[in-house]
Amino acid sequence: MVQATEYLYIVRDDSILNGEPIIQGTRTPVRAIVETWRMGVAPEEIPQGLPHLTLGQVFGALTYYSDHQDEINGYIEKNRIPDELIDPLVRDL
Repeated sequence: MVQATEYLYIVRDDSILNGEPIIQGTRTPVRAIVETWRMGVAPEEIPQGLPHLTLGQVFGALTYYSDHQDEINGYIEKNRIPDELIDPLVRDL
């Protein structure tokens, strides 16, 4: 079941990522936008790498993150790949 949030573009769907906040109409989690932004990619450039998203959706995700940092940081940590499992050839890219 899709649950709207008070944020434009952000929903929860129990059948997608166990209800983690996603961009409406996609399977893209808010954390994916946040992690891309944290790597230094400007919000205006994120749709170039994720062309199914609009700039409005990107800013909607960042707005959601601004108000729910602990929640999204928890999802980021939960989905982090431990360093010892990353191939040394790509670890520092």
